[in-house]
Amino acid sequence: MQTNQATTIDDYIAQFPEHIQKILQKIRAAIQQAAPEAEEAVRYAMPTFRFQGNLVHFAAYKNHIGFYPTPSGIEAFKKELAGFQTSKGAIQFPLDKPMPYDLISKIVAFRVQDALNRAKKKAKK
Repeated sequence: MQTNQATTIDDYIAQFPEHIQKILQKIRAAIQQAAPEAEEAVRYAMPTFRFQGNLVHFAAYKNHIGFYPTPSGIEAFKKELAGFQTSKGAIQFPLDKPMPYDLISKIVAFRVQDALNRAKKKAKK
């Protein structure tokens, strides 16, 4: 569904039809709310939020939104994600179903805490 290599999240979102842009903007807002200190970037041709390293990525596809919170983010929300297709590091949110923005926020908040915990452990070494 992508048409070119975006260099900003705004550029990435602008590539899509309006109804997809609205979904992507709401996902972006959910992430920003849960991780206000995270920096925006484009990594692996996907919108990325960075905090102590890569926090989460997301991307639009023909039939779903891919959300990439690393394996720890998926494992921690295994029960809540039971109705979605997942893999070790990815979740597929179908475009024909309501987008779980609250769940996205919860996963991002978990990832922030996970990053802070890892930083504390490193500091103790």
